[in-house]
Amino acid sequence: MAVQGKHHLESITIVNDKTHEEKTLPGTSLFIFIGTEPHTSWLKGVVEGDEKGFILTGPDLIHEGQPPKRWPLEREPFFLETSVPGIFAAGDVRHGSIKRVASSVGEGAMAVQFIHRYLG
Repeated sequence: MAVQGKHHLESITIVNDKTHEEKTLPGTSLFIFIGTEPHTSWLKGVVEGDEKGFILTGPDLIHEGQPPKRWPLEREPFFLETSVPGIFAAGDVRHGSIKRVASSVGEGAMAVQFIHRYLG
């Protein structure tokens, strides 16, 4: 990827990651949108995820009023807690996240509170 322009953005060169074809398009603004593809294959079989690989947490783990099958605790998972007690997910990797930096930072701060609650 490349951007062109002398005093402001004029065009963007994009590259197809499958065909490697380059295309230059006119543009006046750019929004970098990362986090749309989770790289969580290393967690497969450890915590539950959705069909795209995003990690399920909190209410998304509850099915028909029941926590995950292997959930060993009396309580339901905390909001950012995964299917494994004490493991939390925040930000773009989480199923249903807003996919914005500010939201990810806020979720990270929330996760710290839940970790303290879990350890308490």
